[in-house]
Amino acid sequence: MDLERHQNLHTIIMLREVIRKWWRAELHLVDRNGNVLDWQRGGDIPPTPNECCRLSLTSREGMRRCNQSVRQLHEQFRANRRLRRALVHPCHLKFSLVGAPLYIRDEYEGFLFVEGYVREPLSAREQEALKARLRELQPAAPMDAERAVERVPLLSDENLGKLTDLLDYVASEITAAETAEHARKEELARQALTQDSDAHYRFEDIIGRSGPMQEIFKLLEKVSNSEATVLINGESGTGKELVARAIHSNGPRRHGPFVVQNCSAFNDNLLESALFGHMRGSFTGAMRDKKGLFEVADGGTFFLDEVGDMSPALQVKLLRVLQEGTFLPVGGTQPKEVDVRVIAATHKDLGEMVKRGEFREDLYYRINVIRVMLPALRERRDDLPLLVDHFLRKHLREGQRARGLAPDAMALLGMYAWPGNVRELENEMERLLVLGGDLELLPAELISSRIRDAVVPGASPLLTTARVTGKLHEAVETLEREMIHQGLLRTGNNKSRLARELGISRSNLILKIAKYGLDKGLPPDAEADA
Repeated sequence: MDLERHQNLHTIIMLREVIRKWWRAELHLVDRNGNVLDWQRGGDIPPTPNECCRLSLTSREGMRRCNQSVRQLHEQFRANRRLRRALVHPCHLKFSLVGAPLYIRDEYEGFLFVEGYVREPLSAREQEALKARLRELQPAAPMDAERAVERVPLLSDENLGKLTDLLDYVASEITAAETAEHARKEELARQALTQDSDAHYRFEDIIGRSGPMQEIFKLLEKVSNSEATVLINGESGTGKELVARAIHSNGPRRHGPFVVQNCSAFNDNLLESALFGHMRGSFTGAMRDKKGLFEVADGGTFFLDEVGDMSPALQVKLLRVLQEGTFLPVGGTQPKEVDVRVIAATHKDLGEMVKRGEFREDLYYRINVIRVMLPALRERRDDLPLLVDHFLRKHLREGQRARGLAPDAMALLGMYAWPGNVRELENEMERLLVLGGDLELLPAELISSRIRDAVVPGASPLLTTARVTGKLHEAVETLEREMIHQGLLRTGNNKSRLARELGISRSNLILKIAKYGLDKGLPPDAEADA
């Protein structure tokens, strides 16, 4: 809690003036660690109307003793959470401290207090003892101690009751202000989260400028404006959930919930309970009714990831939800109705699974209303520099200097097949920043050995000696020439197919073939026979 901010509240300022005028005392705030805020400012301590307290606070030893007295009261409040009213405690000068605790959302956050009273007039003996304590703290100012003792404020029982009531009121004002501020921040955070969620999942924020991704964007624009069920196909790590969120955030249900469930995460019984909920007593441990995720997603979108891993029994229940909008909770007898848009995803070929009898044909046609095929990263290599730059900026931490990859590192990444797709690339970029964040350009030798070995088996961190001798651009061109040459032999000179594999345009491939003189001694272009 920011107690400094509360010292400037209009109510606190007014009450502080009242306490100064009526009781010749200063109102102080103490944080949850027992530190008096006014006294933490060194020489800038507000002058208290009580001269005895002023003499003590301007002495190093007196300040230590005053802090010790305050901490004793702090420990009382902290040790007993039931103390919610003002309390009187003696200080080292035998004056009275009157403090009221501060609780915000039932958490102890400190207290406020006034200091420097006696409850009854001091006897001559008590006055001399007080003078002696003050002279001990301020030996160079004996006359100040004499005057201060003559003006010690007296606090009657009646005035003590008024003061404690006033302190409790001040504490309640701070609590009310803090509660209102907390509610305001929560609302702003909720609005920001909603706005950020919508903004983050706009189609233009999905990284990709390659031909395959442009086709995806065109399809997503049409899909989002509909209520149709969508099936997203793609390998692991291609961003199926990201695309599903983008469809939801740009569609008519954007203000409804977006619920995610991976169908391969649970066994049948747990998955059925998670999807459809259960009734109390329906199985051992079902102590109360529980909503299923379909009910939670009512009015919004339900993303079912890895739907191909769902058992035949659960496929039947899913089909009923899609067809009729109803389902039975586990152990229930009354069907429940929901209005949910389903987006399913899988890395498997559901068509082949239907042929093998592993997936229901009627469910397949029900979820395959609109199909989105996400390309693997190796099929969109033109996007690699964009993705690398995006992930470097995303994971760059304060103090790290890295601004990109060295050319040999980028060339190496471009030749890798990326079986883990975009997710694997992001992990590799984060790893590179951890290892070489102090370098401006991240070199190839920092790239994971599995990537280096996959591109050039048994390669050293610098690929191979033969490939790194000479100029850097010559090494890169050697790798590029060899990759294109081997690809032409493998595909039977099918330039369109090879261009797709390399993630470049056919015209760009033809230019590179001519540049490296690779068009000699090859069979005729096999594209016509492809």
